Amino acid sequence: MRSRQGIRKRNETMGTKEEQIAQIQGMKKKHNAVILAHYYQNAEVQQVADFLGDSLDLSQKAADNDADVVVFCGVKFMAETAKILSPQKTVLLPREDAGCLMADMIDADDIRALKEEHPDATVVGYVNTTAEVKALCDYCCTSANAVKLVRAIPGNKILFLPDRNLGQYIAAQVPEKTFVFAEGFCPTHHFIEPEDVRQAREEIPDGEILAHPECRPEVLSLVDFVGSTSQILKRARESSSLRIVVCTEQGILYKLQKDSPNKEFIMLSPKLVCPNMKKITLDDVHRSLSRMEPQIDVEDSIRVKALTALERMLQNV
Repeated sequence: MRSRQGIRKRNETMGTKEEQIAQIQGMKKKHNAVILAHYYQNAEVQQVADFLGDSLDLSQKAADNDADVVVFCGVKFMAETAKILSPQKTVLLPREDAGCLMADMIDADDIRALKEEHPDATVVGYVNTTAEVKALCDYCCTSANAVKLVRAIPGNKILFLPDRNLGQYIAAQVPEKTFVFAEGFCPTHHFIEPEDVRQAREEIPDGEILAHPECRPEVLSLVDFVGSTSQILKRARESSSLRIVVCTEQGILYKLQKDSPNKEFIMLSPKLVCPNMKKITLDDVHRSLSRMEPQIDVEDSIRVKALTALERMLQNV
């Protein structure tokens, strides 16, 4: 546990929140850095970001600008993806312990075993995976382009990992193909029960219910719209409903309310919080830029193989 003296010293160094933000802006300029924040991050982190987005969009932003340093406010697999796409840049993850429980549910040995069991299958890995796992995939995908990508793959048998829920959603949209699923899932989205949706329908009859495809199939069958984080944001902006029930991580509320201040957004459950996404604070961003750490690196032999799967994904965005 840090001492009160240590905390006080840190706060004195960083100053007030306004001073801290000013210092972050100064360090950004000094290091030619860009700050990227996922939609699930704390609001204070989203406020200082140069770009907000989902994991793929942010990695593309990292690759498509002239910054030398990328401060990735998300979880580790996202920072790794940015490093794979931009190996010449310094990629910082403000909290090294900001992992992803779903990504940790499958490793390289698991994939090798599945590939031996299903040698005729094309391996499609969700972008929510480690670099080592991506290196063993034929294709990567996001929740936004998964259906389009899988439909375009030449083979008829798909080994999808690690998110079984997203995989089942894709399979329902692409019935002409055969699927094998790994057993992973996102604990935050998997938490939602069908009864939660039924209750929301009763209590908010005029509300439109939007859900992420990482939710279970029996939940998705009850909602009004299923889409990725960016697709949920677009749907919310365009919806004629003034009350919208959100079935994804609560960090998305910052962007939803900013885009549509005239609408009421209601979280399906107060428990829709990813603890890893919430680890990064403004203090962490400040500290990361001032110390230029923790840096994310990907071994070159892994990076090159993972890049192939990611590039195939980008062709289907």
